[in-house]
Amino acid sequence: MISIPSSLEGQSFLLRELEQVMKPMGYVIGGGWEYERGFFDYKITDNDGYLFLRIPVEAKKGLLDERGAAVTIGTPFLLRHVYRKHTDDFAGGGVFESLFQQFSEPERRDAEIDRSFEDIGVSLVKELEDTLLH
Repeated sequence: MISIPSSLEGQSFLLRELEQVMKPMGYVIGGGWEYERGFFDYKITDNDGYLFLRIPVEAKKGLLDERGAAVTIGTPFLLRHVYRKHTDDFAGGGVFESLFQQFSEPERRDAEIDRSFEDIGVSLVKELEDTLLH
């Protein structure tokens, strides 16, 4: 994980407004959403795993699934996951386990990131700052 300091940190927005601006820019609502916090993810590459710029948000007013929810942005960071190339023998499928196993745990959840991607992350954060703060 590589943190990218930003002037977005601590800024508050209505969650719906963030979604309306960020989704057309290529951001998606990432996994791990809870009622109080979540992430917007921008996939930089999926070569040999997945590399994302992740923008964390935390509920400031209401919960994330409520109309009118407001959020505060945290410190953006780059995150890379490397997944197994085969199915996971330990991902149980219950009744259908013998038919198919599609889920695989990451081989490395917080894999190393080539520093050359840091410039891309900084550029993406700058673009987001320019869009949201001007």
